[in-house]
Amino acid sequence: MNKYILIGMLSLGIAACGGSQENTNTTEPVKSMVDTVAMQKEAKMAAGKLVYEKVCQACHQADGKGLSKMYPPLAHSDYLVADIPRAIAGVANGLNGEITVNGEKYNLVMPKAALTDVEIADAFTYVLHTFTDKGRIVLATEVAAVRK
Repeated sequence: MNKYILIGMLSLGIAACGGSQENTNTTEPVKSMVDTVAMQKEAKMAAGKLVYEKVCQACHQADGKGLSKMYPPLAHSDYLVADIPRAIAGVANGLNGEITVNGEKYNLVMPKAALTDVEIADAFTYVLHTFTDKGRIVLATEVAAVRK
């Protein structure tokens, strides 16, 4: 859910739930929710980095640039950002067959990751924030939706 929509909904909920008429300042609860979202992102980033280092880094490298002709880059990857659910499905279900990333063809099998939906979501949150300009929080429900 978009954080601005969430903040707006929370602000309306606070106002509607009988906040004191003397104090209509709702900036503190909203600020608290923004802080909570930021803390969630930081926690997912930290967890995702651990997953990436343990499972993904051997092929895609610490810098996300992959290994030419063997393992595609995640850093600045047109394939990744063009269709994030497709990329999530590749990790959750495995990937077989030729793909083109940044104009280069790759055709090795990527086995299905032996990871939970939360671990995959955290890894994608880390990758999207670290290696692309499409940084966002990926939820476990998004991973579950593309699992076969």
